[in-house]
Amino acid sequence: MLTDAKVRDGRLHDARHAAATVLLILGVPERVVMQIMGWSSAAMAARYQHVTGGILADVAQRVGGLIWEVAKTAEDDGSNGSAEAR
Repeated sequence: MLTDAKVRDGRLHDARHAAATVLLILGVPERVVMQIMGWSSAAMAARYQHVTGGILADVAQRVGGLIWEVAKTAEDDGSNGSAEAR
C-alpha cells in the first residue's frame, strides 16, 4: 500500500522525533512542547528533539550579528567596546 501511494516506509515513532524537532525549529517553548507531546519530563525533549544544522547556523548568525552590532556601535561612539568604556 505504501509503494502504491509513493510514501516511504517509516515508523510512527519516527514521526514523534520529527514532530518534536519541528517544534524545536519553530522555537516553541519547552513547556508547550511537553504539553503537545504528552511528556511529563523535560528530559524527553533531549531524547526526541534533534538540533539541526539550520538551528546551529541560525544561532551562529544571531550571535555574530550581536557581536558585530556591539562592535559597530562602539566604533560609532568612539569607545573600544569593552565594559570599561560603557
